[in-house]
Amino acid sequence: MTDAIVAEGLRRRFGSTIALDGIDLAVQEGTVMGLLGPNGSGKTTMVRVLSTLLRPDSGRASVAGLDVVADAVKVRRRIGLSGQYAAVDEDLTARENLQMIGRLYHLGGPAAKRRADELVERFNLNKAADRQVKGYSGGMRRRVDLACAVVAKPEVLFLDEPTTGLDVQNRMALWEVIAELVREGTTLLLTTQYLEEADQLADLITLMHHGKVIEQGTPAALKAKVGGERLELAVASAADLPAARQALAGLAQGEITVDEQANHVIVPVSTGSEALIASIRLLDNAGVALVGANVRRPTLDEAFLALTGESGTEEYESGKTSTGDEVRGKVKEQVQ
Repeated sequence: MTDAIVAEGLRRRFGSTIALDGIDLAVQEGTVMGLLGPNGSGKTTMVRVLSTLLRPDSGRASVAGLDVVADAVKVRRRIGLSGQYAAVDEDLTARENLQMIGRLYHLGGPAAKRRADELVERFNLNKAADRQVKGYSGGMRRRVDLACAVVAKPEVLFLDEPTTGLDVQNRMALWEVIAELVREGTTLLLTTQYLEEADQLADLITLMHHGKVIEQGTPAALKAKVGGERLELAVASAADLPAARQALAGLAQGEITVDEQANHVIVPVSTGSEALIASIRLLDNAGVALVGANVRRPTLDEAFLALTGESGTEEYESGKTSTGDEVRGKVKEQVQ
């Protein structure tokens, strides 16, 4: 399978701050790469370089087979970008915003109108399509912004924290639209501060820290690095905890931890369902009353914390205005 995004040795410095420190990256066509990292790790800088908004100091990158420096104008014609903030004209309606973007990409008046009508339907904007965007909720603005990013049916789509600030319902609605675009063949590079979003959408995840790639793999592979599964066993009384811990010692694949407030014993294991059955037998033989049990797999948040030493929840990496707004400005200047 061909790589739609390739980066080799990318470096970018802002004064004394090294934002990208020799980044290598490859994203196959029709897949989703989740780009994660703590605040200041270089994620947004990476998106800005790949979408032609910043020139790298050294290294090279290509998107859709085109060099992002030498062929920047051609790259912009083949990508879509939605930044951290919805980059739409608030004085226009959703339909007018979409038609404007279509004309900037030279779709022509009738074709731009047809495409706008299609996206209004697809993004469930029918009821508000002809109202000014300034009266929209945050979720609706996000849908308009994402719709604008795909007007020209881009081969490669960059989403820089596309659902930040949205409630769960709106986030899940956008996930469905994003997944549909990928099923149709769009290649997606996604940065997000919601780890469950990356877990839900990404085929591969790249973890960045201090401008470097520190780990890459599938969500399952990254979670496996934290360790295997864990049994969470609730006993009837805190007095039972020592006996439970002793009874389960031979089953554990690591250190057993005890939560005395919740009367929980947490046991790392390698075979969840089999270990759960064995633990019930062991506790029964030890005369320990079990009131609850489940098998829990490591979360992506735990993997993130273990691999970076920092929480996955972060603030915005950059105080700049929307990268989507910038790329549309570039389109106005150079696609014409």
